[in-house]
Amino acid sequence: MDSEIRIPAGPVTLIGDLEVPHGARGVVVFAHGSGSSRLSGRNRYVASVLRRSGSFGTLLFDLLTPGEDETYSNRFDIGLLAQRLEAATREVLSRPELAHLTVGYFGASTGAAAAIVAATRMPATVAAVVSRGGRPDLAGEALRDLEAPILLIVGGLDYQVIGLNEEALALIPAREKRLEIVPGATHLFEEPGTLARAADLALAWFEASV
Repeated sequence: MDSEIRIPAGPVTLIGDLEVPHGARGVVVFAHGSGSSRLSGRNRYVASVLRRSGSFGTLLFDLLTPGEDETYSNRFDIGLLAQRLEAATREVLSRPELAHLTVGYFGASTGAAAAIVAATRMPATVAAVVSRGGRPDLAGEALRDLEAPILLIVGGLDYQVIGLNEEALALIPAREKRLEIVPGATHLFEEPGTLARAADLALAWFEASV
């Protein structure tokens, strides 16, 4: 099924693009970074790789309304963004034809922190988390509560973010956790082949955990 969906989230309604191949066993909900949207080309590429496997559907959605996004601080309100992820997850699983799917989260930049917080709030629902170029450190104390398997993917040239990910990983109690560094990649994985490598790593992680 392919459809544009509306996601009720408290006082606002968010727009998402939901695509689920026939026979998929799970759905990966994407959390974009600050200043981005469901139209992020990088996230859409990763989503296409996941769907082509036949195992996963994907939901890419706007975590903020256009009006909310104009307030810069909202982009870094991790608690608010996590609430939006929870709302999107509930909306997907409320559909009878999708209620059986297992859920994974894929977060980029600040979206990675939101994914971690939301996963700790929905431990029986979220089976795995993947972060690409993420800021898991912004999840704060939630790092100490994360039990879901988590993969942190960072560019080999993204030196500061490597350090932040190493520190965050040390705080996470999950039994399945790993940091993967993609050689030659900067923060946005714009270098040839680097985003494809990140997508392959994400797919393997979700296939093992979701």
